[in-house]
Amino acid sequence: MSENLKIDPYGFREYDARWLYKKDINQSGITNLGKGLGTQIIKNTKKNNPRVIIGHDYRSYSEEIKSSLKKGLVSTGCYVEDIGLSLSPMVYFAQFNLEADAVAMVTASHNENGWTGVKMGIQKGLTHAPNEMQELKEITLNKKFVEGKGKEKEIKDFQKIYKKNLIDKNKIDKKIKAVVACGNGTAGIFAPDILRGIGCEVIELDCNLDWNFPKYNPNPEDLKMLHEISNAVKKNNADIGFGFDGDGDRVGVIDNEGKEIFSDKIGLLIARNLSNSHQNSKFVVDVKSTGLFINDLILNKNNCKTIYWKTGHSHIKRKVNNEKALAGFEKSGHFFFNEPLGYGYDDGINSAIQVCHLLNNQNKKMNEIIKELPKTYQSPTMAPFCKDEEKYEVVENLVKEIEKIKNEKIKIDTQEIKEILTVNGVRFSFEDGSWGLIRASSNKPSLVIVTESPTSDERKIKIFRFIDQMLQKTGKIGEYDQKI
Repeated sequence: MSENLKIDPYGFREYDARWLYKKDINQSGITNLGKGLGTQIIKNTKKNNPRVIIGHDYRSYSEEIKSSLKKGLVSTGCYVEDIGLSLSPMVYFAQFNLEADAVAMVTASHNENGWTGVKMGIQKGLTHAPNEMQELKEITLNKKFVEGKGKEKEIKDFQKIYKKNLIDKNKIDKKIKAVVACGNGTAGIFAPDILRGIGCEVIELDCNLDWNFPKYNPNPEDLKMLHEISNAVKKNNADIGFGFDGDGDRVGVIDNEGKEIFSDKIGLLIARNLSNSHQNSKFVVDVKSTGLFINDLILNKNNCKTIYWKTGHSHIKRKVNNEKALAGFEKSGHFFFNEPLGYGYDDGINSAIQVCHLLNNQNKKMNEIIKELPKTYQSPTMAPFCKDEEKYEVVENLVKEIEKIKNEKIKIDTQEIKEILTVNGVRFSFEDGSWGLIRASSNKPSLVIVTESPTSDERKIKIFRFIDQMLQKTGKIGEYDQKI
């Protein structure tokens, strides 16, 4: 007897798909998702048998989900090429290397156990944009599927090809001692090998695969993970610490003193390093990122331009592509490198490699390099619960409220709001360069809050309290994942 179809519409997120497996989607739902995706790929490529690369992360249920997804894809006529246990960037790379038409990666990325999802794309180097997700949602939920005769095959040993590609072009001279933490996620069978391959001395931390994630969730924004890396760096007298998320497209960085460096500042250091040999370049950063990019002396000296854009890996890589930018950086640790450094997509290991190049090019320790940036006080990314069906309206109302405060010149902690950016939620800046951000999460039922001040830690906290007071008044906010 076949199971009843289950597929929660809210699982179709802004630029990928994520559900709690069996609660919000079942195998029949995944098969229908495959039929919807296959139909969409055929429609957009205008091919009856487009080639689709598929991979999966290391969760106990990922292979069965992949199997159901493949079943749906094949039923529409797609030729599915399965590269096995993968990182998201390995699947993206395979599309270039094998000259395929589309990709589908079964992963819930950094989400907790129980979650599953699919990252997908048709155009090389890009993942689905919101309009493509809307199209996929409509096809899938309305069952507007095409039928065809597809097939599937396994591509063996593709892990070796992916590793070799990154190793061969990134050798370093300096012996860098690096702690490599993977939270028992999939990156554990990739990151240590690749970083050793380029010339690093690697100290492994939680690199054995365990889908129970027994110590902490593999998420480089998670303070628990960052503290573990910090302790290992200090214990081993390491030069650098790297933390990778569950599907290997993000990295977090700890300096040689065991201090966390927020990824937007790592992005700025990498941009500085690249700008010396790539003058007149463009860089794209997300709205959660530090304001230091705008007035950076080295970037300005090298005539480089910074564009602030919507948060979300799909948005940033698309903007990097459209602007022909050299690189893009997200505060969450998604970094994007265009030719000649990469293929435009986000790869956490390639990002760690670029940090190694930064250390390789300078006769300085990481803590010395970071001190060259002006001091700012940054909050971590904080995510208070807010229902998927309410979060966008909540943010919309808060945008209006903040615009009113600006127009009426109401002071927040002695200062007026000077500038508002509404490309993604609302980022409001004050006269002293301090700013706060409120936006809806793209992949979870939550909002996203970030604050930064160049003047003091106290000022950063006061801006957060101002935001939190507004949120609490809505009556639609639950617990935070973390707070300052």
